[in-house]
Amino acid sequence: MSDARPAVLVTGGAKRIGAAIARAFGNAGWHVVIHFGSSREDAAALADSLSSAETVQCDLADDAATAQMITDLSARLSDWAALVNCAAIFEADDVTFLDPATNARTMQINARTPALMAQAYLRSARAVARRCVIQITDQKIANPNPDFFSYTMSKHALDATIRMLAMGATRSEDRVYGLAPGAILASHDQSEEEAERSHLLNLRRRRTTAQDVAQAAVMLAGGDLASGETLFVDNGQHLLSQPRDVIYLEREGAR
Repeated sequence: MSDARPAVLVTGGAKRIGAAIARAFGNAGWHVVIHFGSSREDAAALADSLSSAETVQCDLADDAATAQMITDLSARLSDWAALVNCAAIFEADDVTFLDPATNARTMQINARTPALMAQAYLRSARAVARRCVIQITDQKIANPNPDFFSYTMSKHALDATIRMLAMGATRSEDRVYGLAPGAILASHDQSEEEAERSHLLNLRRRRTTAQDVAQAAVMLAGGDLASGETLFVDNGQHLLSQPRDVIYLEREGAR
């Protein structure tokens, strides 16, 4: 870091929603640490486009490597004001038969690792004012359906950590938040045309964008909400009761 900007680490920050979040923090004047797993070129290109940014590689399935990343950043970032855990995997498995390999991988990346990272950050990070953890969950925590069983299970587990961390792992000025997006980008085996239709299946009949989520993350990092709260950015999708994922609802003719 070359100046006194507050710093933020965005996991999964090289692509998709993570990249939008990284870009929004950069545009808001933050120093952005862009985590990537294998998307080195995307991370580097994004960092080059921001006024103050760097990249860091880490396998989030490796507990020791993840802990070392937090230790290293805590030692050299003098104002590490926010951690945004955005990295996630979204793989299909069936509600009638949990696939052990899919479940183990999904629970690790989507729940265990962000919980461990938040704990390590709150133990060791230095900040001029408050420190803020933002866990990216999903509107499925309020509007579950049987599809993507392990993914939904993992996001419910991550959601449970938010209030626990807020209650027991923070200083009074710190904040721990959930940020729960709705359907945003084409996912799984969707075409962009399918996504354009399926992502209108919310109360406002409006497609939520990655930029909507990114701006919400920057707002949350300001710390104005009470710690432990979750902000839904989904055009009201979480207020519905949808029997299937919107990928399949659209294919079944829902409009």
